[in-house]
Amino acid sequence: MITILGPTASGKTGLATAIAARFDGEIISADSRQVYRNMNLGTGKDLDEYVVEGKSIPYHIIDIHDPGYEYNVFEFQSDFYEAYNKVKLKNNLPILCGGTGMYIDSVLKGYKLVKVPDNVELRNELKKFEHEELIERLSRKKQLHNSTDTSTIDRTIRAIEIATYIETHNIEMKLPKVETKVYGLVWERGELKKRITQRLKERLNIGMVAEVEQLISNGTSAESLKFYGLEYKFLVQYIEGEISYNDMYQKLNSAIHQFAKRQMTWFRRMEKQGIKINWIDGKLSLKEKIKRITDTYFN
Repeated sequence: MITILGPTASGKTGLATAIAARFDGEIISADSRQVYRNMNLGTGKDLDEYVVEGKSIPYHIIDIHDPGYEYNVFEFQSDFYEAYNKVKLKNNLPILCGGTGMYIDSVLKGYKLVKVPDNVELRNELKKFEHEELIERLSRKKQLHNSTDTSTIDRTIRAIEIATYIETHNIEMKLPKVETKVYGLVWERGELKKRITQRLKERLNIGMVAEVEQLISNGTSAESLKFYGLEYKFLVQYIEGEISYNDMYQKLNSAIHQFAKRQMTWFRRMEKQGIKINWIDGKLSLKEKIKRITDTYFN
Protein backbone atom coordinates (compact mmCIF):
# COMPACT_ATOMS: atom_id res chain seq x y z
CA MET A 1 0.00 0.00 0.00
CA ILE A 2 1.01 3.60 -0.56
CA THR A 3 0.12 6.06 2.20
CA ILE A 4 -0.10 9.77 1.41
CA LEU A 5 -0.56 12.15 4.32
CA GLY A 6 -0.17 15.82 5.05
CA PRO A 7 -1.94 18.83 6.54
CA THR A 8 -5.11 20.31 5.11
CA ALA A 9 -4.75 22.07 1.74
CA SER A 10 -1.39 20.40 1.05
CA GLY A 11 -2.55 18.69 -2.16
CA LYS A 12 -2.93 15.11 -0.94
CA THR A 13 -5.97 14.19 -3.00
CA GLY A 14 -4.58 15.44 -6.30
CA LEU A 15 -1.36 13.49 -5.80
CA ALA A 16 -3.11 10.31 -4.64
CA THR A 17 -5.55 10.27 -7.56
CA ALA A 18 -2.73 10.95 -10.05
CA ILE A 19 -0.84 7.93 -8.69
CA ALA A 20 -4.03 5.87 -8.77
CA ALA A 21 -4.70 6.79 -12.41
CA ARG A 22 -1.27 5.58 -13.48
CA PHE A 23 -1.06 2.36 -11.47
CA ASP A 24 -4.63 1.01 -11.18
CA GLY A 25 -5.00 2.38 -7.70
CA GLU A 26 -7.97 2.96 -5.44
CA ILE A 27 -8.17 5.60 -2.75
CA ILE A 28 -8.96 4.67 0.86
CA SER A 29 -9.79 7.92 2.60
CA ALA A 30 -8.43 8.62 6.09
CA ASP A 31 -10.50 11.71 6.85
CA SER A 32 -12.79 11.76 9.86
CA ARG A 33 -15.37 14.08 8.27
CA GLN A 34 -15.46 13.00 4.64
CA VAL A 35 -17.44 9.94 5.71
CA TYR A 36 -20.56 12.16 5.83
CA ARG A 37 -22.90 12.61 2.88
CA ASN A 38 -23.69 16.13 1.66
CA MET A 39 -20.81 17.60 3.67
CA ASN A 40 -18.66 18.31 0.63
CA LEU A 41 -17.28 21.84 0.63
CA GLY A 42 -16.96 21.98 4.40
CA THR A 43 -14.87 18.81 4.51
CA GLY A 44 -12.84 19.59 1.38
CA LYS A 45 -13.76 16.38 -0.43
CA ASP A 46 -12.61 17.73 -3.81
CA LEU A 47 -14.56 14.99 -5.56
CA ASP A 48 -13.75 16.50 -8.95
CA GLU A 49 -10.15 15.40 -8.39
CA TYR A 50 -11.29 11.76 -8.49
CA VAL A 51 -11.61 12.06 -12.27
CA VAL A 52 -8.15 12.08 -13.89
CA GLU A 53 -7.91 12.51 -17.67
CA GLY A 54 -11.44 11.18 -18.00
CA LYS A 55 -10.78 8.19 -15.75
CA SER A 56 -12.86 7.84 -12.58
CA ILE A 57 -10.76 6.79 -9.58
CA PRO A 58 -12.52 4.41 -7.17
CA TYR A 59 -12.64 5.58 -3.57
CA HIS A 60 -13.65 4.15 -0.22
CA ILE A 61 -14.80 5.46 3.20
CA ILE A 62 -16.31 8.61 1.71
CA ASP A 63 -20.06 9.39 1.89
CA ILE A 64 -20.93 6.36 4.03
CA HIS A 65 -22.96 8.01 6.83
CA ASP A 66 -25.54 10.76 7.17
CA PRO A 67 -24.60 13.97 9.01
CA GLY A 68 -25.19 13.75 12.75
CA TYR A 69 -23.70 10.28 13.05
CA GLU A 70 -20.67 10.07 15.36
CA TYR A 71 -18.10 8.08 13.43
CA ASN A 72 -15.02 6.89 15.31
CA VAL A 73 -11.60 5.31 14.92
CA PHE A 74 -12.93 1.83 15.76
CA GLU A 75 -15.34 1.98 12.81
CA PHE A 76 -12.69 3.49 10.57
CA GLN A 77 -10.27 0.67 11.22
CA SER A 78 -12.94 -1.92 10.45
CA ASP A 79 -13.96 -0.05 7.28
CA PHE A 80 -10.31 0.29 6.27
CA TYR A 81 -9.57 -3.44 6.43
CA GLU A 82 -12.74 -4.19 4.48
CA ALA A 83 -11.79 -1.69 1.76
CA TYR A 84 -8.13 -2.77 1.74
CA ASN A 85 -9.07 -6.42 1.21
CA LYS A 86 -11.47 -5.53 -1.61
CA VAL A 87 -8.78 -3.54 -3.42
CA LYS A 88 -6.18 -6.30 -3.00
CA LEU A 89 -8.60 -8.96 -4.27
CA LYS A 90 -8.82 -6.99 -7.52
CA ASN A 91 -5.01 -6.82 -7.69
CA ASN A 92 -5.26 -3.03 -7.56
CA LEU A 93 -3.02 -0.70 -5.59
CA PRO A 94 -4.48 0.54 -2.27
CA ILE A 95 -3.63 4.19 -1.57
CA LEU A 96 -4.43 5.40 1.93
CA CYS A 97 -4.84 9.17 1.75
CA GLY A 98 -5.84 11.67 4.41
CA GLY A 99 -4.97 13.99 7.22
CA THR A 100 -6.62 12.42 10.27
CA GLY A 101 -3.53 11.29 12.14
CA MET A 102 -5.23 8.90 14.55
CA TYR A 103 -6.98 7.07 11.72
CA ILE A 104 -3.72 6.63 9.80
CA ASP A 105 -1.92 5.63 12.99
CA SER A 106 -4.53 2.98 13.80
CA VAL A 107 -3.71 1.22 10.53
CA LEU A 108 0.04 1.72 10.35
CA LYS A 109 0.57 0.60 13.95
CA GLY A 110 -2.17 -2.01 13.90
CA TYR A 111 -4.17 -0.86 16.91
CA LYS A 112 -6.44 -3.60 18.19
CA LEU A 113 -9.69 -1.84 18.99
CA VAL A 114 -12.53 -3.67 20.67
CA LYS A 115 -16.22 -3.07 21.24
CA VAL A 116 -16.63 -2.14 24.88
CA PRO A 117 -19.98 -2.83 26.57
CA ASP A 118 -21.71 -0.13 28.60
CA ASN A 119 -20.76 0.02 32.28
CA VAL A 120 -23.84 1.65 33.79
CA GLU A 121 -22.49 1.59 37.36
CA LEU A 122 -19.24 3.35 36.37
CA ARG A 123 -21.09 5.78 34.14
CA ASN A 124 -23.44 6.83 36.94
CA GLU A 125 -20.48 7.34 39.26
CA LEU A 126 -18.64 9.48 36.69
CA LYS A 127 -21.66 11.73 36.13
CA LYS A 128 -21.03 13.23 39.57
CA PHE A 129 -17.78 14.85 38.40
CA GLU A 130 -17.16 18.10 36.55
CA HIS A 131 -15.79 17.92 33.00
CA GLU A 132 -12.28 19.04 34.00
CA GLU A 133 -12.14 16.37 36.69
CA LEU A 134 -13.17 13.74 34.14
CA ILE A 135 -10.47 14.86 31.73
CA GLU A 136 -7.89 14.62 34.51
CA ARG A 137 -9.10 11.14 35.38
CA LEU A 138 -8.89 10.08 31.74
CA SER A 139 -5.37 11.52 31.43
CA ARG A 140 -4.22 9.16 34.19
CA LYS A 141 -5.37 6.21 32.11
CA LYS A 142 -4.13 7.17 28.63
CA GLN A 143 -2.34 9.85 26.63
CA LEU A 144 -4.83 12.42 25.39
CA HIS A 145 -3.82 12.60 21.72
CA ASN A 146 -7.41 12.71 20.46
CA SER A 147 -9.34 15.86 21.44
CA THR A 148 -12.58 14.18 20.33
CA ASP A 149 -12.44 12.03 23.48
CA THR A 150 -12.79 15.13 25.66
CA SER A 151 -15.02 17.32 23.47
CA THR A 152 -18.09 16.70 25.66
CA ILE A 153 -18.81 15.25 29.10
CA ASP A 154 -20.55 12.22 27.59
CA ARG A 155 -17.63 11.43 25.27
CA THR A 156 -15.13 11.82 28.11
CA ILE A 157 -17.15 9.45 30.28
CA ARG A 158 -17.25 6.95 27.43
CA ALA A 159 -13.48 7.28 26.94
CA ILE A 160 -12.93 6.52 30.63
CA GLU A 161 -15.30 3.58 30.34
CA ILE A 162 -13.29 2.18 27.41
CA ALA A 163 -9.91 2.78 29.10
CA THR A 164 -11.14 1.08 32.27
CA TYR A 165 -12.40 -1.94 30.32
CA ILE A 166 -9.05 -2.31 28.55
CA GLU A 167 -7.18 -2.10 31.86
CA THR A 168 -9.31 -4.73 33.58
CA HIS A 169 -9.43 -7.17 30.65
CA ASN A 170 -5.71 -7.16 29.76
CA ILE A 171 -6.38 -6.64 26.07
CA GLU A 172 -3.47 -6.79 23.64
CA MET A 173 -3.75 -3.61 21.56
CA LYS A 174 -1.93 -4.58 18.36
CA LEU A 175 -2.85 -6.11 15.03
CA PRO A 176 -0.53 -7.21 12.21
CA LYS A 177 0.83 -4.21 10.33
CA VAL A 178 -0.12 -3.45 6.76
CA GLU A 179 2.98 -3.18 4.60
CA THR A 180 3.19 0.35 3.25
CA LYS A 181 5.50 3.17 2.32
CA VAL A 182 4.45 6.52 3.70
CA TYR A 183 4.78 9.81 1.84
CA GLY A 184 4.03 13.20 3.32
CA LEU A 185 3.47 16.53 1.62
CA VAL A 186 5.20 19.39 3.40
CA TRP A 187 5.05 23.12 2.72
CA GLU A 188 6.89 26.09 4.15
CA ARG A 189 4.57 27.39 6.84
CA GLY A 190 3.87 30.75 5.20
CA GLU A 191 3.08 29.08 1.86
CA LEU A 192 0.70 26.61 3.50
CA LYS A 193 -1.10 29.49 5.23
CA LYS A 194 -1.59 31.17 1.84
CA ARG A 195 -2.98 27.93 0.38
CA ILE A 196 -5.36 27.47 3.30
CA THR A 197 -6.65 31.04 3.04
CA GLN A 198 -7.07 30.86 -0.73
CA ARG A 199 -8.86 27.53 -0.49
CA LEU A 200 -11.21 28.88 2.19
CA LYS A 201 -12.10 31.91 0.05
CA GLU A 202 -12.83 29.64 -2.92
CA ARG A 203 -15.07 27.35 -0.88
CA LEU A 204 -16.99 30.28 0.56
CA ASN A 205 -17.41 31.78 -2.92
CA ILE A 206 -18.87 28.60 -4.39
CA GLY A 207 -21.43 28.00 -1.66
CA MET A 208 -20.08 26.61 1.61
CA VAL A 209 -22.55 28.71 3.65
CA ALA A 210 -25.44 27.49 1.51
CA GLU A 211 -24.27 23.89 1.98
CA VAL A 212 -24.51 24.20 5.76
CA GLU A 213 -27.89 25.98 5.52
CA GLN A 214 -29.14 23.06 3.39
CA LEU A 215 -27.89 20.52 5.94
CA ILE A 216 -29.84 22.31 8.68
CA SER A 217 -32.89 22.61 6.41
CA ASN A 218 -32.74 18.86 5.77
CA GLY A 219 -32.93 18.14 9.48
CA THR A 220 -29.36 18.00 10.74
CA SER A 221 -29.28 19.88 14.03
CA ALA A 222 -27.05 22.92 14.39
CA GLU A 223 -25.55 21.44 17.57
CA SER A 224 -24.56 18.20 15.86
CA LEU A 225 -22.91 20.19 13.06
CA LYS A 226 -20.93 22.21 15.61
CA PHE A 227 -19.55 18.91 16.89
CA TYR A 228 -17.64 18.51 13.60
CA GLY A 229 -15.70 21.67 14.40
CA LEU A 230 -13.82 24.11 12.16
CA GLU A 231 -16.01 25.08 9.18
CA TYR A 232 -19.20 23.76 10.71
CA LYS A 233 -18.74 25.38 14.10
CA PHE A 234 -18.14 28.88 12.73
CA LEU A 235 -20.57 28.66 9.81
CA VAL A 236 -23.38 27.61 12.14
CA GLN A 237 -22.54 30.48 14.47
CA TYR A 238 -22.76 32.85 11.49
CA ILE A 239 -26.02 31.36 10.20
CA GLU A 240 -27.57 31.63 13.67
CA GLY A 241 -26.53 35.28 13.93
CA GLU A 242 -24.03 34.75 16.75
CA ILE A 243 -21.13 36.27 14.78
CA SER A 244 -20.77 38.46 11.69
CA TYR A 245 -19.57 37.19 8.31
CA ASN A 246 -16.20 38.88 8.79
CA ASP A 247 -15.80 37.39 12.28
CA MET A 248 -16.72 33.98 10.92
CA TYR A 249 -14.15 34.25 8.14
CA GLN A 250 -11.34 35.52 10.37
CA LYS A 251 -11.95 32.98 13.15
CA LEU A 252 -12.33 30.10 10.72
CA ASN A 253 -9.22 31.02 8.77
CA SER A 254 -7.19 31.19 11.99
CA ALA A 255 -8.67 27.92 13.28
CA ILE A 256 -7.75 26.05 10.09
CA HIS A 257 -4.18 27.35 10.33
CA GLN A 258 -3.98 26.04 13.89
CA PHE A 259 -5.51 22.74 12.80
CA ALA A 260 -2.84 22.29 10.12
CA LYS A 261 -0.18 22.93 12.74
CA ARG A 262 -1.69 20.22 15.00
CA GLN A 263 -1.75 17.81 12.07
CA MET A 264 1.96 18.31 11.47
CA THR A 265 2.64 17.85 15.19
CA TRP A 266 0.85 14.48 15.00
CA PHE A 267 2.82 13.40 11.94
CA ARG A 268 6.12 14.36 13.57
CA ARG A 269 5.11 12.30 16.59
CA MET A 270 4.45 9.35 14.31
CA GLU A 271 8.02 9.68 13.04
CA LYS A 272 9.40 9.74 16.57
CA GLN A 273 7.47 6.55 17.24
CA GLY A 274 9.15 4.75 14.37
CA ILE A 275 7.07 5.41 11.26
CA LYS A 276 9.26 6.54 8.36
CA ILE A 277 7.64 9.35 6.39
CA ASN A 278 9.22 10.24 3.07
CA TRP A 279 8.58 13.98 2.89
CA ILE A 280 7.97 15.60 -0.49
CA ASP A 281 8.17 19.37 -0.99
CA GLY A 282 4.70 20.62 -1.84
CA LYS A 283 6.12 23.21 -4.23
CA LEU A 284 7.36 20.53 -6.63
CA SER A 285 5.34 19.93 -9.79
CA LEU A 286 2.85 17.09 -9.80
CA LYS A 287 5.04 15.26 -12.30
CA GLU A 288 8.04 15.50 -9.99
CA LYS A 289 6.04 14.38 -6.96
CA ILE A 290 4.83 11.32 -8.84
CA LYS A 291 8.40 10.57 -9.89
CA ARG A 292 9.61 10.79 -6.27
CA ILE A 293 7.02 8.21 -5.24
CA THR A 294 7.45 5.84 -8.17
CA ASP A 295 11.25 5.90 -7.92
CA THR A 296 11.16 4.82 -4.29
CA TYR A 297 8.02 2.67 -4.16
CA PHE A 298 8.25 0.61 -7.33
CA ASN A 299 12.04 0.22 -7.48
